[in-house]
Amino acid sequence: TSGYTMVLEKGLGLNATRDLMDTAADYIDSLKSTFGTAAFLDYRLLRQKIEIIRSADVDVYPGGTFLEAAVAQGVYDKYLERCRQLGFSAIEVSDGTIEMPLELRKEVITKALDKGFKVISEVGKKDPKEDISLAEKQELIKLDLSLGAFKVIVEAREASKGVGIYDLSGAVKESEVDAIVAGVDDVNDLIWEAALKNQQLFLIKKFGPNVNIGNVPLEDILALEALRCGLRGDTLKAAVAKF
Repeated sequence: TSGYTMVLEKGLGLNATRDLMDTAADYIDSLKSTFGTAAFLDYRLLRQKIEIIRSADVDVYPGGTFLEAAVAQGVYDKYLERCRQLGFSAIEVSDGTIEMPLELRKEVITKALDKGFKVISEVGKKDPKEDISLAEKQELIKLDLSLGAFKVIVEAREASKGVGIYDLSGAVKESEVDAIVAGVDDVNDLIWEAALKNQQLFLIKKFGPNVNIGNVPLEDILALEALRCGLRGDTLKAAVAKF
């Protein structure tokens, strides 16, 4: 399938990274070293790891929380330079924890693009009590895409429960999905964070097998591809009906 798949990792070593690329690179579009985990790997090891991922034609980037920390500390330019030196191919721009005024958001996205990075932005807050309105999400999605963002992630955190389009049990709030989609020109511009199978299944049934899905756990990459292709019981009937 051609649906975009973004996978989370939290500190794989070199051997595990090679194994992952040998096994599943064909089904991964981007690999996110989530939150600030990349900061705790030896510089040379991290460069080697990124080289392994890039040689498999998979984009790799640090989590948006790392960028937020750099912006909050006034060292964003240095952050971009270090990401360039390490070989990261993309940058996630988010404000899930900090406040980022629109003008600053524009500057952050533009600087990353000017440095040659693919920009994947994110809308929504990590704390549901601080989450922005659907109208604000629609506005940010349009802004980011107009500035040149490759795609925009709809925030749901690693757990995919109680945040964004999911309730506390992880069930999808379809009305919120519909409201977000109503404000964009092309649903393919969005990546839906969906770590759980029921969420992935909902999105595939609603938007088709090529829907863009993010925050996929390492152990579920091939399982998700099977779900997309109708090679699991949940989607087999629909796939067979097309033949």
